[in-house]
Amino acid sequence: MTKEEYKKLFNEDDAVGWLAIDKQLESIYGTQEPRHYAPPLHFAIGGEDPIDGTSIYDSEKQVAHLHMVSYGMSQLYYNEEQAGGEFSKWGFEFTFRVKPFAEDNGDPTWAIQVMNNLARYVFESKRWFEPYHFVPANGPIRLDTATDIVGLAFVPDPELGTIQTPHGEVTFLQMVGLTTKEVERLLAKPQTGEVEKLINELRLNNPLLVTDLDRVD
Repeated sequence: MTKEEYKKLFNEDDAVGWLAIDKQLESIYGTQEPRHYAPPLHFAIGGEDPIDGTSIYDSEKQVAHLHMVSYGMSQLYYNEEQAGGEFSKWGFEFTFRVKPFAEDNGDPTWAIQVMNNLARYVFESKRWFEPYHFVPANGPIRLDTATDIVGLAFVPDPELGTIQTPHGEVTFLQMVGLTTKEVERLLAKPQTGEVEKLINELRLNNPLLVTDLDRVD
């Protein structure tokens, strides 16, 4: 898409990238209205939240779980200078599939904090995540909880995949919780091929890669 084509289709009031994300989500969830969380939230630390918002959908596929999607790692708003780019801003949005956890008492807003912490790292370091990267959390991914999920891998979301937007490509990059032994295994051989191998093993019993804080090795 050229800049001139972009200017004919959109105006400065259009949330061009946001609408492209919504369209992809509608292809999965139809008319379901998500619960949307916009910053600032009560847990905001370290300055302004880098993510503009997070939507949470209820999914019954495979197992009842919450499907979370970030808004803000890609270019959300009208920007004719980014028209027809290869990648939209950082080229991805975070997603996370979380099995309901008894201690959450509602939506897992701690997971939004995790997304914001990862986003802050990207914005400050100028280093982005790609499929089959992983990060240790240096402790339980949900603070003050005895979960053995202490790391995250990143994979293309099995339902949302990658889309082309007027600003360029956006991959929905799903966060997948890893146990202590899985993190240790990857730290011993920190290569994307090893991460992909582990993810393929998890997919055998968990095709949508839903994170369960009660999971143990």
